[in-house]
Amino acid sequence: MTWTMLEGELDRDDVRVLLSRHFAAMQDSSPPEACHVLPLDSLPDPGIRFFTLREGDVLLGCGALKRIGERHGEIKSMRTAEGALGRGVGGAMLDHLAATAREMGMTRLSLETGSASDFAAAIRLYEREGFEGCKPFGDYLDTNWTLFFTKEI
Repeated sequence: MTWTMLEGELDRDDVRVLLSRHFAAMQDSSPPEACHVLPLDSLPDPGIRFFTLREGDVLLGCGALKRIGERHGEIKSMRTAEGALGRGVGGAMLDHLAATAREMGMTRLSLETGSASDFAAAIRLYEREGFEGCKPFGDYLDTNWTLFFTKEI
């Protein structure tokens, strides 16, 4: 079966459940001052594009692209569904977000992630996809709980 990338779907129950789990996991892994996950009600914003990846009707994962500058975007809300871990969902989502960012005229993508062991697989993915560690961007503060990555696209 093939995978399908869709935009939107914030009103679907399975998407809301995945985002709720993502939000809870981020809050469990980081202290409040270092938890920068976007709540569900922040995602329907004109400056944010939200995507889901499906196999048939089964939700595999999600991710968002937020414009933070004229030519600069931020990866937000990336999450793979538990049953889809290890299948390349994160890489497919990153590729799609980068392609979307290029179509929107962006030349750089950045992201913030946690530094705890819970984030090890995500960090490996970002590094494998060419993201390099960087200093905090935007309004982020440098903490022991956060890591920052960026990539020219």
